[in-house]
Amino acid sequence: MSNPRSSPSLLARQWQHGGWLSTLLLPLSALTAWAVARKRTAYLSGAKPSYRAPVPVVVVGNVYVGGTGKTPMVIATVEGLRARGYTPGVVSRGYGVKIGPDARVGAGALEAARFGDEPALIARATAAPISVHPKRALAAQALLKAHPEVDVIVSDDGLQHLALARDIEIVVQDARGVGNGRLLPAGPLREPASRLQDVDVVVTNIGTADGRPANTGNGRPRQVRMWLEPGDTHQIETGATRPLSAYAGQPRIAAAAGIGNPERFFTTLRVAGITLDATLPLPDHHDYAESPFQTLAADTILVTSKDAIKCAALHDARLWEVPVEAAFSDPGLFDWLAQALRQPARVQR
Repeated sequence: MSNPRSSPSLLARQWQHGGWLSTLLLPLSALTAWAVARKRTAYLSGAKPSYRAPVPVVVVGNVYVGGTGKTPMVIATVEGLRARGYTPGVVSRGYGVKIGPDARVGAGALEAARFGDEPALIARATAAPISVHPKRALAAQALLKAHPEVDVIVSDDGLQHLALARDIEIVVQDARGVGNGRLLPAGPLREPASRLQDVDVVVTNIGTADGRPANTGNGRPRQVRMWLEPGDTHQIETGATRPLSAYAGQPRIAAAAGIGNPERFFTTLRVAGITLDATLPLPDHHDYAESPFQTLAADTILVTSKDAIKCAALHDARLWEVPVEAAFSDPGLFDWLAQALRQPARVQR
C-alpha cells in the first residue's frame, strides 16, 4: 500500500490546474513578476554587474520550482563534454548546507553534510571538481583557482542567478510543463513561461522511454526528451550489486525517495516490472538524521542515488540504491553543445 503522502496537496493540484486558492494568490504573483522583471532589467542594463568567467559557462536550471530532473542532466552534461575533449567543473549552491563566506571545493567522495546531497552525488558520479556557495560567481572563482585545468563550468541550477554570466542555458522540465502558467505563489513558476523562449535548450524529463522516434533537435530553443534508465542496484551497507530484474516478482519490496517528484522514481521501478508493496515519499533533500524506515514492513527498500548518499550511517541492510542514467531523444545534443561552446561568448541575457 502506498503512503498517503504520495497524494498531491491542494496547492500542488491547483498549481497544475488552477482553482480558487491559486486565484486568491494572484496578487502575490504580481509582486513576484515585478521582482523578477526588476532584477532581470538591472542585470541586462548593467546596473548590477555579472561575473564573466574566463571559461564558458553552461547553466542547467528550471522555471518550475522543485525537482524536475536537473541532477541527471548535469551529470550527463559533464560526461558528454568530457567525452568531447573538455575538462568540466561544476558549481552549485549547496542547498541545505551552511557554507560560510568562502566557497568549498572538492572532488570524488564528498560529504553530503558539507557540500549538499546533489553536489556530493554529482562529484561521486562524474569525478569532476565541484565548488559550492550560494553566490555562484564566488563558487566559480574558487573552482578555477583550485582547478586551473577546468575549461568549462556547468552550473547545477542557477538559471535565475544572473550574477553569474552564462553562455548556454538549458532548462529541464517534466511532464508538468509549466503547470497553470502562473508565477509563485499562485503557480509553480519562478519566472514567466515566456522565459522558455529565451533559453538554448528545453529538456523535458518524461521519466521512462515513450517509444517515439528520436528527434534532431532543430530550432531554438532546442527541444529534447530525456528519460532515466535504471542500472544495477547497490546495497548501501556492503556495496554488493544485484540486477534490477532480480526484484521482479519478489514480495515485501518497498521504495523510498526524498526528491522533488518521488512518484517519478516509483513509476520507473514499476515500469521495470517491480511490484512495490509500499512507497515512502519523503521531502526533497530529506536529511536522514533519523531513519524513516524503522516501521516499514519490507525485506528490501529501493532508494534513489540522491537518498543513498546520505543513508550509509543508518546501517540498514535492506537499503539498495537504484542508480539511473539519462538518455536523450536527440543523439546530437552534446555534439551541438561542444560546438556551441567554441563560439564567441554571448552578451548576458
